[in-house]
Amino acid sequence: MPDARPATSGRRPLISGNWKMNLNHFEATALLDKLRYLVSKDDLVTVEVSIHPPFTDVRTVQTFIESEKVNIALGAQNCHWEDAGAFTGEVSPAFLAKLNVRYVIVGHSERRELFGETDESVNRKLKAVLKHAMVPILCVGETLDEREVGSTDTKVTGQVRSGLAGLSAEQVGAMVIAYEPIWAIGTGRTATTEDAQAVCASIRVTVAEVAGAEAATTVRIQYGGSVKAANAAELMAQPDIDGALVGGASLEPEGFAQIIQFPLSGA
Repeated sequence: MPDARPATSGRRPLISGNWKMNLNHFEATALLDKLRYLVSKDDLVTVEVSIHPPFTDVRTVQTFIESEKVNIALGAQNCHWEDAGAFTGEVSPAFLAKLNVRYVIVGHSERRELFGETDESVNRKLKAVLKHAMVPILCVGETLDEREVGSTDTKVTGQVRSGLAGLSAEQVGAMVIAYEPIWAIGTGRTATTEDAQAVCASIRVTVAEVAGAEAATTVRIQYGGSVKAANAAELMAQPDIDGALVGGASLEPEGFAQIIQFPLSGA
């Protein structure tokens, strides 16, 4: 197996834990307290880690990270595109920035599939996140039906183009794109390493076409979809996969720590 991170890429892997609608603020603190003893300071230099809790936990997680001086980035799962207004139930990107949120997931498949988010709304959210100096994690991916009829590339690259519309090359190069095949999320099924790499490579080519070669070189591309300790190193060994967007496995500190430590298991 090749080295877990090609030395020539220069892209620091980002492992993001998306807790979805799980863990209250007491449970969040307990999980993080376990995780910080399982992951060394050296692990958090080699690999960047972000945690994306439910909105009700964000302040608690921020306080824990800052008071305990844990080198983990605070993330959010979503936001609105406006700073303020009559949007009952929504959360402003300006509010998240005040809590030192660094990464915001935008366009997750569950937001698109269950709550009707469109490519247009995803693009507006990306711009709002960037406006407040946070880093968007743009999610793209295909359904099982789309995959079976051979339209994976069309669907995914179309979402990339729509998401990046109107952004500068510098903005694109500094953000994160997560490829998450919808049919692999929470199902236990995972795209083969070859398939994941092929789609991530296609995303990088699309970024080059939209924003130029330099942006394509620096943008980080994650894979998401039933990522576990058992498959993390193999996935991350691929030249165009720069990290993972982890769902269920991020709720279990031992397993999530092993994913973070993939360079050790993949060396």
